Amino acid sequence: MSWIDKRDEMHGQLRKLNKAIPEVTKAFAGVSASVKTDGALDVKTKELIAVAIAVADSCEPCVNFHIEVLIKAGGSREELGEALGMAVQMGGGPALMYAAKAMDCFDALSETLGVATG
Repeated sequence: MSWIDKRDEMHGQLRKLNKAIPEVTKAFAGVSASVKTDGALDVKTKELIAVAIAVADSCEPCVNFHIEVLIKAGGSREELGEALGMAVQMGGGPALMYAAKAMDCFDALSETLGVATG
């Protein structure tokens, strides 16, 4: 299954979850919206952190979601690589395996979204 297929499947699953527990998902969306604004850290930096945490926690859907947002926020492959290095340092071998998935996801989504990578 491609990263795009996984992304589409994830969005479908989230839509079903939204119907099942709308109050919870609405509250979570509010938290997400409140942290995804520029402040002391810009959105791109926050997304790099989110991807690193997703890698360290081995959350493939989180990797997919936050890589897409990172690309749209102007994140580069090189910046992602440095964030992934920190995730590997913090998460060891399992993070190394998910770092490889995250880089593959970035390449696939960048190509689909028409963004040139470094």
